[in-house]
Amino acid sequence: MSSLSASQQQQAGALPDPREAADKLRSGDRRALARALTFVESRRADHRDWSEALLTEIMPDTGAAHRIGLTGVPGVGKSTMIEALGDHVTRAGHRIAVLAVDPSSKRSGGSILGDKTRMEILSRNPNAFIRPSPAGETLGGVARRTREGMLLCEAAGYDIVLVETVGVGQSETAVAAMTDIFVLMLLPAGGDELQGMKKGIVELADLILVNKADGDLKDQARRTAADYHGALRLLGKPASRAEVAVMACSATERNRIEDVWNRIDGFLSEARDSGRLTQHRAEQASAWLWDEASAALIESLRKDPSVNDVVREVESAVMSGTLPASVGAKHLVDALLRR
Repeated sequence: MSSLSASQQQQAGALPDPREAADKLRSGDRRALARALTFVESRRADHRDWSEALLTEIMPDTGAAHRIGLTGVPGVGKSTMIEALGDHVTRAGHRIAVLAVDPSSKRSGGSILGDKTRMEILSRNPNAFIRPSPAGETLGGVARRTREGMLLCEAAGYDIVLVETVGVGQSETAVAAMTDIFVLMLLPAGGDELQGMKKGIVELADLILVNKADGDLKDQARRTAADYHGALRLLGKPASRAEVAVMACSATERNRIEDVWNRIDGFLSEARDSGRLTQHRAEQASAWLWDEASAALIESLRKDPSVNDVVREVESAVMSGTLPASVGAKHLVDALLRR
């Protein structure tokens, strides 16, 4: 009797061997990478168990890539910039994976997932891999499993992993907690824009790009870059961080794209040589551990039948205004520890 093929096993509900999946990833199999990402993003318990086994298997093959975060307001040209950068680095012999997170509808839960249509050239590049993922209910402008996705891409041989976030806002600084360099893109604007700039995100940025420095906006973009450079000098920077560069560029006209990449590559090379990168990633891994532990505890509270009555009682009391939320949270933790 002949054995089932991998696709037949998957259709029948059987999951592939994690070690075989890891071998396919290491060989650069794009379909294996796409399939692994699907399992990692799944909420099914068996898929989560399988994903954890796969991630454990491929951990020795991770960590060598440049991890780049890119954010900016809608319309700033993030997708065009990624396509321009991706074309430049692949021509130089690199392989780039783009994890592009699309906003999810609060009502339907669906998302647009249109990044492949916005990056037509890069999506056809054999040395590039683009994976759009819905943000879901996760704050921070990144999908819940983006960190795991980065590890899978690294194991598949991509030496540049770029995470594009939904937009820009105070809650979206999570991208800085999982990447090596955080790039903030801005539009050309007048002085009033500086008054309302989001200080928290600007302070986290390692590189600021004022895009659309072309046509009638070229001079305005250069002035905006100079204004932000001056504002950053007034804000100051921690002694442990490199100076933040501000550059005017044009993704559409591919103007200064090579300079942008050289700045990113130089920043990461210096961070690696100085030991800052190793320390930075260790701190990120610790933060990731506690994020996952917190999420696991909350999931246990919601699903554990032994504490259901306590959860309903405490939640009702908090909603009615008879119990402070901080006290209610302590009751829930105590109930979980006593079970």
